[in-house]
Amino acid sequence: MRFGDYECFAVETGKFELDGGAMFGVVPKILWERKIPANDKNLIPMQARSLLIQGKGKNILIDTGIGNKLSEKLKKIYKVDLDSANIDTSLSKLGLTCSDITDVIITHLHFDHAGGSTCIKNNKVVPTFQNATYYIQKKQWEIANNPSVRDRASYMKENFMPLEEAGVLKLIDGPQKIFNGIDIVVTNGHTPGQQHPLVKDKTKPLFFCADLIPTSAHLPIPWNMAYDNFPMTLIEEKGKLLSRALKENWILFFEHDPHIAAATIKQAEKNIELDSPVSI
Repeated sequence: MRFGDYECFAVETGKFELDGGAMFGVVPKILWERKIPANDKNLIPMQARSLLIQGKGKNILIDTGIGNKLSEKLKKIYKVDLDSANIDTSLSKLGLTCSDITDVIITHLHFDHAGGSTCIKNNKVVPTFQNATYYIQKKQWEIANNPSVRDRASYMKENFMPLEEAGVLKLIDGPQKIFNGIDIVVTNGHTPGQQHPLVKDKTKPLFFCADLIPTSAHLPIPWNMAYDNFPMTLIEEKGKLLSRALKENWILFFEHDPHIAAATIKQAEKNIELDSPVSI
């Protein structure tokens, strides 16, 4: 779909599974399982989904998925299935290779969002997109390099330190216009310094939800993850952004929804709900 000056494409980078209780926090299973059913081990299907923004001579990639550097142990724990899709295959369907990507915006540095930012070549970890500049919020960079005990396992330095070593890292500080027609919105509830590209359009802007709203099932404001570091902050941020999304007719892009890449939303009696899926 075209949004303003840009064509936007969903880029599937693989499937994995996570504990349903962790994904929905305090929401009772009898409620969330109606949206995303769990298997006998309480795991629910998840998609790693990036967004390609193409235009003005740029190929901009938002997030990079899990990548292929996880140990066999972690691949087994998270039921990672990269055979279902990977960044090379998905880009090739759009007539691109990794070398064609000019810019990479990482929403935050948890491994399921930044793992594909680097890869192993000749026994060395190097940037996957060798011609790209990588944009990360300064606050998120600092946290990733000094993580708390709570989320230390989510930050794997091999996913981001090689970017600094290769000189392709650009730290940005706070909300701003990163390119003409693309704004950066910053939230801090899931993790401080999570950034969300907003592709501007006169009638239907596109908002990349990342882990503020990881799936369409997380649209109700109280429905959040146990992974969120500051849940009350997230609830406040989510409420404000969803109100703005309704007012400005945003299309929301879901990074982890197993079936729906993007959708419009509507105000229901009690909650904001999914209106109509959008093909991107």
